[in-house]
Amino acid sequence: MKILMIEDDLAIGRALLAVFQDEGHAVIWVRMADGVLARLQAEPFDAVLLDLGLPDGDGAQLLRAIRAAGLSLPVLIMTARDSLEDRLNGFNTGADDYLIKPFEIPELLVRLRAIVRRANGNADGGWSFGELVLDEGRLLVTRAGTPLSLSRTEFALLLALVKEPGRVLTRAELEQGVLPHSEGTLDVHISNLRKKVGERLIRTVRGVGYMAQRPHE
Repeated sequence: MKILMIEDDLAIGRALLAVFQDEGHAVIWVRMADGVLARLQAEPFDAVLLDLGLPDGDGAQLLRAIRAAGLSLPVLIMTARDSLEDRLNGFNTGADDYLIKPFEIPELLVRLRAIVRRANGNADGGWSFGELVLDEGRLLVTRAGTPLSLSRTEFALLLALVKEPGRVLTRAELEQGVLPHSEGTLDVHISNLRKKVGERLIRTVRGVGYMAQRPHE
């Protein structure tokens, strides 16, 4: 997952940066509102963490600008503003979730994953990733509307990668979580999967594992 974190508090920022890096996420941390909109328009992010009280402006105004620019990526507000009016204003401005400081980091992680899942099309039990749509319940995959013929192992590998886009899943994670009872090696299954879903959707991180990436990344 690639996250843009807009937080001016050094202690909070450093703590979250360390946690996200330990989780394998790519994090860009900025402490000012200036330049954020241009950055979001120039490069893809999976989610934004947004503090409302910034040194050079109000986070709510920045969020309005983000939505006015047509950017629909998920935004989680994290702030000490805890009144009902503030929370309603946050959602009305375009936030996908609102977390009041101080908070527990595990709760932040759960909420962040939830809004990213919703943004990726998993609100109804399905997963969307580029041209791919995965129906987890029925083990079906379509690419640009055309059904794909995937083995159960290939589907499980693809689902594991798509559930955490942008995060490198190690070989050990995939082998233990997906392949313990299947025939063939991880590399063979990945090779077969790439032929069906597209070479560029699955990136090899040499010596570590694999990750799902959108074509423009």
